[in-house]
Formats: sequence, C-alpha cells, structure tokens
Amino acid sequence: MIEPTEIDETRLNGHGTPSTNGHGTQPRALGLSRSRFTPWLVTPVAEPVRVPTIPATRVPYRYALAKRITDVVIASVALVLSLPLQALIAALIAADSPGPVIFRQQRVGRGGKLFTFYKFRTMHADARERFPELYAYEYTPEQIETMCFKLPYDPRLTRVGRRLRRTSLDELPNLVNVIRGEMTLVGPRPEIPEMLRYYRPDQLAKFAVKPGLTGLAQVTGRNILRFQETIAKDLEYVQQCSYRFELEILVRTLVVVIGRAGAL
Repeated sequence: MIEPTEIDETRLNGHGTPSTNGHGTQPRALGLSRSRFTPWLVTPVAEPVRVPTIPATRVPYRYALAKRITDVVIASVALVLSLPLQALIAALIAADSPGPVIFRQQRVGRGGKLFTFYKFRTMHADARERFPELYAYEYTPEQIETMCFKLPYDPRLTRVGRRLRRTSLDELPNLVNVIRGEMTLVGPRPEIPEMLRYYRPDQLAKFAVKPGLTGLAQVTGRNILRFQETIAKDLEYVQQCSYRFELEILVRTLVVVIGRAGAL
C-alpha cells in the first residue's frame, strides 16, 4: 500500500454520499469551485473538511533550509524533464476513458492544514456512482487494525490508471505541490480528512511535518502494509528524520519504483 489517501477520486462528505444543503440541492453544497482550466483537464475541488489543529514540529534552521533547497531544485528539474512524459500520460488518459486528466483533492498537510493535492486520474470518473460502497469510510475497530486500502484488483481503475499506479507515474503532478511548499520530497504520504477520525491522539504526530512525495512506509512495504503499519512507519520517520536519512529514503525509493516492489 503506498498510502491510504489515494482511493478517493471523487468529492465526498466522509460518509459515502454527496453533501447537500438541506434542501436536496447539491451543486453549491458540494462546494465545487469552477476551475480556471477546462473540465477535461482538472476535477473541481470540494469545500474543505474541518480538521483539528495539530502542532507543527520545530526543526533546526539549517536542516529546514537545506531540505527546502533540495526540494525546490530536485522537484523543479524533475518537473521540467518529465514534461514530455507527462504530456504523453495526459494523452493516454484522455484516450482511455472520459473525464479529467488531472485529479485534485483536499489533503491534510503539516499542522492539519488542508491543501489541494494534484495527481493524474487513475480511476473512472463515475467510480463513486458505480462503487458507492468503497466510499463510505465506515470501519470497525477490527477493520482499522487489519485493513489495507489498496485493492489487488480495484475495479475502479482504468486500464491506463492501473499501469500508472504500478509505476507510480500517477504521482508526477505531486512535484507541483513540492515546489509550492505544501509537500516535501520525503515525508509521510498526505492523508484524506475523512480518515482522521481513525487516528489515535498520539498518531496525529504524523501531521507535525510536511507530507512527502515518498516516505519510509513507501520503501519498506508500499502496498502490502496495513493502515496501522503505515502510520507506524510514518511516526518512525517523524522521530528519526534527518537530512541524511531522507537522502537514503530517496535512493531506496528509486530502487523500489524501478523494481516495482509492492506494486499493485
């Protein structure tokens, strides 16, 4: 499992049903903002879900500066070099299934702050209507302890989307989030607000740092980790994070992605 945050490719209120304003109408209540781009290109973003304020961890200035410079330089170079590949991926997605090419979603960032997360669309645009049971986000304590979010044969994935997931190429637009300072190259993968209710108070320490493009959980188990195991690895990263440790994770990420270890 890369992380439990990528299964929701539609706008929900956390209970598996579209939000309403109490009068049975949905367009405004859903909070769907008009995109500056064509609907073919990006999905609209829902109104933010209320999340608790989480204290952010203070880090040494030199470490923070070195980390930020590394983020901007590597993400900028990678974004420019990958533009031809991203253009090809966009064309393949558009040809494979109807719907937007770029998917946008609210995710939980450092200190519990919400931000708009970008990735390539990997699921059918009508996945919520076709598989509503997969968007309820209702789990028992037993399920939370044992579940993996990633399905081995997820019926919502498109043909191109399945290949993108296996190669992690659907995450290339995350580079925009890194450049904007909402994410970092290495850190816990960003969570969806609907899953915060299943975090214990001590586990909220995961959100004391910026979410990352890759992380310790992604290089130690990826899709085969359970939800709680992923959180445990994220907390381990928060406790041990250092510039050297993050460079090690970046190198290990390349090995994992090339070898497709744990890919579904």
